[in-house]
Amino acid sequence: MASKNIPTKDRLIFAMDVPDCDRARALADELGDAVSFYKIGLELMMSGGYFELLDWMLERDKKVFCDLKFFDIPATVGSAVRQLKDRGASFVTVHGNQSIMEAAAENKGDTLKVLGVTVLTSLDRGDLDDLGFDCNVGDLVLSRARRALEAGCDGVISSGLEVPRLRELVDSKLLVVTPGIRPVDNKPEGDQKRVVTVETAFASGVDYIVVGRPIRDAQSPRAAAESIQASIASVVEG
Repeated sequence: MASKNIPTKDRLIFAMDVPDCDRARALADELGDAVSFYKIGLELMMSGGYFELLDWMLERDKKVFCDLKFFDIPATVGSAVRQLKDRGASFVTVHGNQSIMEAAAENKGDTLKVLGVTVLTSLDRGDLDDLGFDCNVGDLVLSRARRALEAGCDGVISSGLEVPRLRELVDSKLLVVTPGIRPVDNKPEGDQKRVVTVETAFASGVDYIVVGRPIRDAQSPRAAAESIQASIASVVEG
C-alpha cells in the first residue's frame, strides 16, 4: 500500500491525450473538480500552445505532469529540465541511462520532480527481444529503478505488475507512477500490454495512477473520473 502523504484526489492523473489545446481546455472544464492532476505529453507539445495550456491549468489550481520523456545527451537533457523547472509543473519524465537521469536530477530545482521511465507499458518480452535486451521485463524494471534512485530521481514510471518487487527493492524511497490502468479488468487494450486495475495498483504500492482512454472515451468523462476516484479512496483510505 502506498503510504506517502499524498491527497487522495491527486493520486489520479488524467492523461490529456487529445489533438489540440482547445480540446484539452474543454475536456478539463467538463471534468471540473473530479480531476486535479493532468498529464500533458508529446501530442499536445507538437500541437502548439503547450506552455499556455500549462499556465491555464496552473491558474485553475491543477497540478501538471509534463510527460516529455527527455532522451538526449546528458547536457541537453539537463538544460531542458533547467528550462522547465520554474514553469510550475510537478513532474517530468526522462528516458535513458544513468548519466541522463543524473543530469535531469541535478537541474530540477526544488519543486519539479524527475521520474525515470523504467519500461514502457506498451512493451512486452517480445519487444525487449527486438530491442536487444537479454533479460525479462521485471528484472529490467528493477535495474532501471535502482539506477533512477542512485541518480537522484524522485520516482519512476512502472507498470503495476512490477511494483511489488520494486517496493521490496527501493521501499518508499521512490514515487511510483503507474500508467496502463484499466478500471474494470486486466485485459490489454490498444497499445497497452502490461496493465492492472485501480485496486491492484494501489494495493501493490503505487503512489499515482495515470488513466487516459477509460476517462476520455467514456460516455461521461466526469462520471468515469469520479468512479475511479471512489475506487482509489476505497483502497488508500480503507
